Amino acid sequence: MKNLEYYMGLNYKVEIVRDENEDGYVLLVPDLKGCLTCTNNLEKGMELIEDAKKQWLVAALESGYEIPEPNVLDGYSGQFKLRLPKSLHKELAEKSKQEGISMNQYCLYLLSKNR
Repeated sequence: MKNLEYYMGLNYKVEIVRDENEDGYVLLVPDLKGCLTCTNNLEKGMELIEDAKKQWLVAALESGYEIPEPNVLDGYSGQFKLRLPKSLHKELAEKSKQEGISMNQYCLYLLSKNR
């Protein structure tokens, strides 16, 4: 059976969001809904988020809540094949040349800008 030690040993991603209004930071664990903390000091924030994660996991284990494991990127190569019309291929090739970057980099830019 998976216990607190097991879950604490998993590599959960921590996101840090600057809070301009409060002149501090919000740290959260996206895979553990509602697991977050706030701080003005990032070093202290890392300690606080570990404690918040532990308390979140303890409460989940005690209540029998299903605990999600970290979202991992294994199984994704970062590559896929895309078929497109020749006219679009030409347009993308020309635009990327104007920008002085590869078509691959240009397409990645366009995808990340519009997600």
